[in-house]
Amino acid sequence: MPARNILVINCGSSSIKFALVNEAHSQFALSGLAERLGHHDAVLHWQRGGERDSLMIPSGDHRTALAQLLPLVQAAAGGKLHGIGHRVVHGGEHFTTARRLDPAVMQAIRATIPLAPLHNPANLQGIEAALKLFPDLPHVAVFDTAFHQTLPEHAYRYALAESLYREHGVRRYGFHGTSHRFVSQRGAELAGLSVGDSSWLVAHLGNGCSTCAVVNGQSRDTSMGLTPLEGLVMGTRSGDVDPNLHGHLARVLGWSLERIDTLLNKESGLLGLSGLSNDMRSLEQARAQGHAGAAIAIEVFCYRLAKSLAAMSCALPHLDGLIFTGGIGENSPLVRSKTLAHLSLLNLALDKHANARTIGGVAGAIHAPGHPRVLVVPTNEERQIALDTLALLH
Repeated sequence: MPARNILVINCGSSSIKFALVNEAHSQFALSGLAERLGHHDAVLHWQRGGERDSLMIPSGDHRTALAQLLPLVQAAAGGKLHGIGHRVVHGGEHFTTARRLDPAVMQAIRATIPLAPLHNPANLQGIEAALKLFPDLPHVAVFDTAFHQTLPEHAYRYALAESLYREHGVRRYGFHGTSHRFVSQRGAELAGLSVGDSSWLVAHLGNGCSTCAVVNGQSRDTSMGLTPLEGLVMGTRSGDVDPNLHGHLARVLGWSLERIDTLLNKESGLLGLSGLSNDMRSLEQARAQGHAGAAIAIEVFCYRLAKSLAAMSCALPHLDGLIFTGGIGENSPLVRSKTLAHLSLLNLALDKHANARTIGGVAGAIHAPGHPRVLVVPTNEERQIALDTLALLH
């Protein structure tokens, strides 16, 4: 059978990230981003091979962008596109695996909108546009939350009235599941271990950050919760704060719920701590130049990450290794070094030279001899979504 092509689509409220994945090749045949959709300066960027190009689509929406993308996809796929995989952020308790899209699945995604009001409507908007443009192709939804549906009840329940869980779905769901699944499987391969007989700590570090405990290929605990705000310090998200912060800010400053929500999601994290940037690369440069805000932002980020990893270890029967992934995890020797400095009780230690050279998409071991494995594993969520899509096409 010839190698098959899957178009992977990840829709935000004003953007579409896409990649054309061929099951036989590691590099994407086509990839890119449509951004600022709905605005006068909407634009479609794409890369094919070593060539990059852009097209302005003034005031274009999701369907406009996908219509412009269609001939590019058909050309790159040689006219042979076999399916479309859609990233959906929140599947609630409805979905434990990827699913072929049909009216019942669409309705279940709509029913989950109260749990992800910023993400699922955008995901649905992209799905509906793609269904109209590609009506004859199979469409598959791959859920960020699905991988974490193996969490035991004692890990996903909040200490709240049971009715809030039973009637309103208030529990911990976790996110970045596609990434945690991909890199833990890849980590086992690199270590020569069976996925079904291995235990990993995983740190996915980008603008959004989360940790995960993966046992025998299944998620057993993770740092994100009901929403992606819980857990680690992130680019602009605060991560964990005192639950009564909302009440305190409302009483003392008279802030509305919407204002506090904006603070915690868009004005906090590395940006809030540093007063400078949410980009770790910029903060590392500023720290080297003596910027105090950048320095404390990095210290807090690494300490909170180490605390989370230590907490995740409670879910492991043993430790086969720690995996760093995501834009920061794959490219910041400083963050990896500072984080492990707080984890001496787990006997984790780095090889300084291996840590320094493992950047820019390079995978490999960075632990010191005689210490537990520490791996850098580049994530590839688009490829995992394509593989999940292909699995349902058999």
